[in-house]
Amino acid sequence: MQLIQKIAKTIERYSMISEGDHVLTALSGGPDSICLLQSLSELRNEYKISLSAIYVDHRLRPDETPFEVDFCTKFCNALNIPLLSKSIDVLSFAQKEGINKQEAARELRYRVFHETADDLKADKIALGHNRDDQAETVLIRLIRGSGPTGLSAIPPVRGKIIRPLIEIERTEIEDFLDKKNIPFVVDSSNLTDRYLRNKLRHIIMPELKKINPAVSKTISRTSDIFRDEERYFDIIVTKSLMKMISRKNDRSIELFMAPMEILDTVILRRVLRRAIDATKGLKAISFLHIEDIINLIRSGKSGDRIFLPNNIRVIKKYSILEITSEEPKKLATYTVEKPGEIRLPESSMTLFTELIDCPKTDDWGDGKKVAIINADKLVFPLSIRARRSGDYFFPLGFGSRKKLQDYFVDEKIPRDERDAIPLLINGNGEIVWVVGYRMDERYKIEKNTKKILKCLVKY
Repeated sequence: MQLIQKIAKTIERYSMISEGDHVLTALSGGPDSICLLQSLSELRNEYKISLSAIYVDHRLRPDETPFEVDFCTKFCNALNIPLLSKSIDVLSFAQKEGINKQEAARELRYRVFHETADDLKADKIALGHNRDDQAETVLIRLIRGSGPTGLSAIPPVRGKIIRPLIEIERTEIEDFLDKKNIPFVVDSSNLTDRYLRNKLRHIIMPELKKINPAVSKTISRTSDIFRDEERYFDIIVTKSLMKMISRKNDRSIELFMAPMEILDTVILRRVLRRAIDATKGLKAISFLHIEDIINLIRSGKSGDRIFLPNNIRVIKKYSILEITSEEPKKLATYTVEKPGEIRLPESSMTLFTELIDCPKTDDWGDGKKVAIINADKLVFPLSIRARRSGDYFFPLGFGSRKKLQDYFVDEKIPRDERDAIPLLINGNGEIVWVVGYRMDERYKIEKNTKKILKCLVKY
């Protein structure tokens, strides 16, 4: 079967192109992208499509880029296809986001593809991934410990993205170009074995092909099976997740505990990954992270939590599991000019204060919801604020100075809650009360105390 016919069959099998589509094609000048654009050019009358091409300069090979742009321009002119050239700053983006060059290049490249497609009102974005790329991707993800979702590898179609060469092997592409005497350029970064993909391509895959000459096809078929199974699981996961969601926004999702506790582990893993994805933080989450969350669900106590990459926190509550990437709440600063009522929304509490004569009693409250403070030592206005670096106080009953940070650690107060804990501060700057936890020894009631400030917390 001729290569063009095989590509047409792939296009039809996955419904990649509709009549009248405008297809934006990624063009680097390499054999895959040259073959892709040539093939689509030969098929454009059959499908009644219009074509545009885009070259993306990654600013990583300044000595090679001008030649590649010129080569692609001449190739597109010969096919009567308009070419756009775009530039992306991969190194700056990688440094800013804390990712490697390959990740940064891919993310920026796809961003440019979609932005350009929107500008041109293109219906599809054609990329030149072939069957060998598919097999290499499966092996890379297997080596790095991916699950079934990752092993489904490169989809033939995803949204606007189409990959007409996904069932074509690299040797077929090279033979096609050779027979038609179509030149191409070679990216120097593809020649080094410094990158894992190149090691697989130049060293591992040739050895595997000695064992099984059709290894690329075999691995790709396995990937297809995983992809089919993923579609099936996706339906189950969607139905399961819809029953569990209690509350959701762009950065946070709350799930009912009861259904999760009895859910089969295979489905629960996928539900959790989908839930984390809803918080925009799935990229850095590994299999072990998911296992930690499952352990939290099944063995953790209410209030327990785990901290994951991308500022994601998973908190087990009485009947809810919260997954959030929202910034932890930080208490604003409030001034207390005189006793009365003050609402602290960041801490979900209201503080009531009352100045009264010192009663003759030994019941001075629990120091948590109720605090009885020696008002004779207070200097108004008081203030309520969040912790600051270097804060310390003298915990009541402890007898000596203690750093507030050490106190929080000893009390096992989760670090994402510490900035929302109110501190009642005297006019002289001293901590009077860690609200909801413990008073300062220096402000306890003494024999000669005349006035007290009675404080009551309501949630």
